[in-house]
Amino acid sequence: MAVGNLQGKVAVITGGSSGIGAATARALAAEGMDLVLAARRADRLTAVAQSIRAMGRRVETVEIDVAAPNASNALLDAAERAFGRFDVVFANAGYGMERAHHDTPESDLRHMFEVNFFASTDLITQAAKRLIAADRKGHLLMCSSCLAKFTLPYYGAYAATKAAQGMMCRAMRFELEPHGIEVSSVHPVTTVTEFFEQSAARSGLHASDRKVPDHAPKFFVQPPERVAKAIVRCLHRPRSEVWTSLAVRLAAGFITAFPGLFDGACRREAARSRMAHQRAKGH
Repeated sequence: MAVGNLQGKVAVITGGSSGIGAATARALAAEGMDLVLAARRADRLTAVAQSIRAMGRRVETVEIDVAAPNASNALLDAAERAFGRFDVVFANAGYGMERAHHDTPESDLRHMFEVNFFASTDLITQAAKRLIAADRKGHLLMCSSCLAKFTLPYYGAYAATKAAQGMMCRAMRFELEPHGIEVSSVHPVTTVTEFFEQSAARSGLHASDRKVPDHAPKFFVQPPERVAKAIVRCLHRPRSEVWTSLAVRLAAGFITAFPGLFDGACRREAARSRMAHQRAKGH
């Protein structure tokens, strides 16, 4: 069931200092919600919080690493101390990497799963337990990706974490339905944020060349505000998955049904990525 009128409700957002998290925070503030924003960069959090307070809404900031032990409960405790409740939780924190799997150290793979999957899953799980104990409705969301449905060469680790998020949200949606708790996964397409610059830096590429990946058609590139608006619509009219591009959603279904027809595009992307990594290594 929907959480109803959003006016006066409280949302908790991780990765709230920039990109989709910051855009969603502002969109929810415009709906009359109060916010608890979490991220590692205190200065960025402060800037987003100031913009929300300028809109007349209350906001609490928490500088935290979502993968740290007990981070989920610390964040939810902060929400309950500040506002006495929370109604929406958006597990948005995460990161990417463009690297061949055989060149990826196991420690890097495990850390990406810790941040993207385990931290997100733990947050909405702990939130669900508290909502059930308080007999309150709520809406829990994870920021997955269109790559949860299909992958590209050199993005295998990232896509795997996003697919895991999508599957977990799908199962929890029906497990929590009897308690009046909604669960949704969010599947952005190429979004203009810091994501690709940071991904390039982690992958040993030149960040200045990677504002948006080469494989993304320009008409599929979207601002984070578009994702934020789709999330607001989902809170008003809950659905299992939030998509911002019907074309990409249909393409994902087509690729799932006929993966061989996507092989040519994968080979081209693999060749492009190999060349990019070779240039970065000076080969």
